[in-house]
Amino acid sequence: MSQNRKNQLRALFDPVAVPAAPSVDPAPAKPVEADPQSRPRSASGAVKAMGLSLGGLSKEIEEARRLKESLDSAERVTKIDTALVEASFVTDRLDHGGPDEDFEALVASVEATGQQVPVLLRPHPDKPGRYQTAYGHRRVRAASRLGVPVLAIVRPLSDIELVLAQGKENSERRDLSFIERALFAHELIGRGFERGVVQDALSLHKAEMTRFLQVAEAVPEHIVRAIGAAPKIGRPRWMALADLLKSEAARVKADDEVTSARFREAASDARFNLLFARLQRKIVTVDGAREIQDRQGRAMARLSLSKGKARIDFVEKFGEGFEDFLGEELPKLLERFNQGRGDAAGNN
Repeated sequence: MSQNRKNQLRALFDPVAVPAAPSVDPAPAKPVEADPQSRPRSASGAVKAMGLSLGGLSKEIEEARRLKESLDSAERVTKIDTALVEASFVTDRLDHGGPDEDFEALVASVEATGQQVPVLLRPHPDKPGRYQTAYGHRRVRAASRLGVPVLAIVRPLSDIELVLAQGKENSERRDLSFIERALFAHELIGRGFERGVVQDALSLHKAEMTRFLQVAEAVPEHIVRAIGAAPKIGRPRWMALADLLKSEAARVKADDEVTSARFREAASDARFNLLFARLQRKIVTVDGAREIQDRQGRAMARLSLSKGKARIDFVEKFGEGFEDFLGEELPKLLERFNQGRGDAAGNN
């Protein structure tokens, strides 16, 4: 309690001194003994009660002041046209292949009950009047599909702040796959972010970060994106795929697989398994020649090498026109092979 308040209370309860009138009888009056528990206790109790009352009032005033300051400084949720919102400068999601049931459920939820959690945007650093998403990309997409504004908090963020916010959301989401997080980390490193910042963004330990980057660097990015998120495929299988892709021949074979119709039509996990099985297929030799099998594992030709020259002998006769087709496709295969060798050399 301040000194001023104490003085005010003392003025309320202490007796006022009144000058005494001159006495004719100089003899002193007989002193009257005061009850020690009468007036002082009464005054002390009143002071205490008043102090408690004023203290409680001061506390309520202080809490009200803090609440007002909090409300005045709180970030407000605003409605933003999704046509003005762009994705983050670094991608954290890949194609899952096939329908995305979780996203469809999100769209249905927003349509039925509205958007419950706002997204975080920043003013676009290069495009006035537009915004860039820090987190909440799927909510932005859902609002866009429904043709409604997205509820957002707009905050000025540096690139590092945006990455940390995006990474924090990633670390809290259970549906982000291993390869999506690995690719996200690799892309941030490629953009010049310090390793420590990336580890903080993804909540990774140093050893985990190393494994993420090993896989992202070992598997060519175009193959990763062709496979997609592969949500059921974890780190050990991706590392095994990286080992299978070490040779140039394996990369050429992988390029052939990811462009096939059956691969494109499959879901993401199935795409991974198709490629993994193709690369894992063991080489069978017959009389010194390599046996070439079709997708069902049946022998269709034998490849032999002699003095640097390759020879293919087909096991059975194919339909009319196959020779012409083969003649047209061989130059394309050679071109793809040479291109794969060039890409591999450029990445080393």
